[in-house]
Amino acid sequence: MVAVISGPLDILFDNISSVVYAMNNQNGDYKVDTNLITLTRHVLHEERLHKGAHGDLTLILMSIQLGCKFVSSQVRRAGLANLTGLAGHENVQGEEQKKLDVIANEIFINSLRTSGKVALMVSEENEQLIVVDKADQMGSASYCVVFDPLDGSSNIDCGVSVGTIFGIYKLVPNFR
Repeated sequence: MVAVISGPLDILFDNISSVVYAMNNQNGDYKVDTNLITLTRHVLHEERLHKGAHGDLTLILMSIQLGCKFVSSQVRRAGLANLTGLAGHENVQGEEQKKLDVIANEIFINSLRTSGKVALMVSEENEQLIVVDKADQMGSASYCVVFDPLDGSSNIDCGVSVGTIFGIYKLVPNFR
């Protein structure tokens, strides 16, 4: 599964993903679709449809959702909290890291690590593969998550959209 998320991350995950519409009926009243579909509701519904699902992917997606919400919060207050500007490091592409790059990276690493279902992580901000300690894994942690925690951050001072890019891969048994 690979997803590209751009724009205000909190809007994507906090608000509904279905279209809320208003239409004029004969009486001039508006009808609003109140059957809200959030990411959590959708993932849980899909999990119930697959008898072999164990909830591992759901936990990983909820960890990514939590990371997105927290990163969004930090991006919104970046100017007030002095989180803009360079951090003084380079990423694997040789680009200067922004302070928010470093913070977003730490947020996603910690959020995914505590899901207990991720064995390996690859981040654009880290040169090395991130191997999750066995102590942080619950049961059989059999997923690898790759991510760019804050895509577009080089232009964040201009007020453009930023996003998170991630991919989730199931590891083959006995991958170590």
